Amino acid sequence: MTTSDVPLFSMLRTRMRWHQDRQKLLAENVANADTPHYRARDLRAPDFESMMRGSAGASASTGVSGGAGGSSGPMRVTNARHIAVASMQGTSFDVRRDTGVRATPDGNRVNLEDEMLKVAQNQMDYQAVTGLYQRSLGLIRTALGKRS
Repeated sequence: MTTSDVPLFSMLRTRMRWHQDRQKLLAENVANADTPHYRARDLRAPDFESMMRGSAGASASTGVSGGAGGSSGPMRVTNARHIAVASMQGTSFDVRRDTGVRATPDGNRVNLEDEMLKVAQNQMDYQAVTGLYQRSLGLIRTALGKRS
């Protein structure tokens, strides 16, 4: 039996993956804080039901909304020579554009202070999940008598 067979471990791994993907998006938001017409993005937290089904918001793998220009439709490659958008490739979680931030005169919708707070909170949550994962593995090792 592997740890992937235990639902708790697969849920914790899904949550860790969510925090990793969210960190990437938040870093993109911070990097584009001065880019005109850039709209901040964030991930919706996977809900318990989707984690139990194993989907974790799989609808987002094909539909990242809008580009730097702020279009409302999903992004799609219209020419084979176009550069692929990084966020379209890796995440299987639901990406959301409406972060509630008002646009600056140049159309930018990134509030740097809010993004840095989200980064810090995301880091603390990730550390809590990894700590729980490690403790759970330690309990199994103790139960098996393999802890020294």
